[in-house]
Amino acid sequence: MKTLYLDIFSGISGDMFTGALIALGVPFEHLEAELKKLPLKGYHVHARQETKCQISGIKFDVHCHAEATHSHPLGTHTHAGHSHPHTHSPSPIFKSFAPIPDFHSPQREHHHHRTFSDIRTLINQSQLTDWVKQKSIAIFRRIAIAEGRIHGLPEENVHFHEVGAIDSIVDIVAACVCIEALHHPKIIASSVCEGTGWIQCAHGRFPIPAPATLAILGDAQIPITQCDEENELVTPTGAALLAEFVQSFGPLQGLVPEKIGYGLGTRDNKTRPNVLRAILGQSQTESHTPWETDSIAVLETNLDDTNPELLGFFIEHALAEGALDVFHTPIQMKKNRPGALLTVLCEPEKADKFSQMILRQTSAFGVRQTTALRRKLHREWIPVSTSYGEISVKIGKLGDEVIHQSPEFESCKAAAIRSGVPLRKVYDAVNQSLRTEQ
Repeated sequence: MKTLYLDIFSGISGDMFTGALIALGVPFEHLEAELKKLPLKGYHVHARQETKCQISGIKFDVHCHAEATHSHPLGTHTHAGHSHPHTHSPSPIFKSFAPIPDFHSPQREHHHHRTFSDIRTLINQSQLTDWVKQKSIAIFRRIAIAEGRIHGLPEENVHFHEVGAIDSIVDIVAACVCIEALHHPKIIASSVCEGTGWIQCAHGRFPIPAPATLAILGDAQIPITQCDEENELVTPTGAALLAEFVQSFGPLQGLVPEKIGYGLGTRDNKTRPNVLRAILGQSQTESHTPWETDSIAVLETNLDDTNPELLGFFIEHALAEGALDVFHTPIQMKKNRPGALLTVLCEPEKADKFSQMILRQTSAFGVRQTTALRRKLHREWIPVSTSYGEISVKIGKLGDEVIHQSPEFESCKAAAIRSGVPLRKVYDAVNQSLRTEQ
């Protein structure tokens, strides 16, 4: 199985991660082209070959035009390996400018904050692939949830200062683009290593790990160990990348290295090079399985006194809030009462949110939670041309083999309404186009 191993002996940040994947062979021209799909202005990016402690790697930088320093996403402090000096190198090996108009209206041109909701809208309005959109928003949501808890705010209302938001948006989207360019390898990592000491932030003088970093890793149940380096090594963005993508943590085991890349940070550490080592290779410790795997939370409750109309509303609401699936099944309860088993499938970090929703919106007195390992097809979305316009089709792959091709309902519905034809005709047109392409 193609595997990416992250050796985070010196921490991780968004720019170090992207630099490491560029060093593994992700073409900068591809990354540049994908980033231009974001409706975002006010920055440029470049990557160049540099050395840290005689280790050669790629330094990836996001430079905001508005200010000379980069802030934490909430403007609270500057991160090791993530703050970028704004003296431009005379000879970057790659460089890209982003002149694309911002999605903000002219009336908001001088607004200096973006909420998580704003950022989600911006990413959704882009022409990025559906997978990159989904993962970028998921990573931002992890940061917003952590920051919201720290500041006592709902995740939707967390504000990201303009410069920090641009920096973080580009770093996070770039990381997702690079993973997709490597064809979604299984990602594992060494134990999370964080430094010691203090940082100055909006919360005051705070010990390392930073509050958001600690919250993100805690939410994902990722262990963290401190070393003797007196600097922050793991940034909130780096922690969110680990939480979203890494399937397991531990030493290298049974990996045949094929490529090794180093992503460079900014600081010169005292005890170790400020680099992230990424190893791409074939894992020999498992039998080859062509499917993808992840873990999901399964929430269940038995109901015998809830109005069915309320259940219908709950399903619509939970799906709109990001549940992976929601359904209810007829069951026979005690005293021979007919009832319903309500089930919600969601990402593990959202289990508390949906448990509370069940308790508030149904007659449930309790919610059972289990964790399930899910084997699933790799999913891609492709545009298919029809006489009713371009329709999005979801492709399910087992390895390189296409198993399922399913027209997206919302895309077909919009085409049917636009063309004034029955929905069935749009589905037929899509399926005919797919058969023709085969």
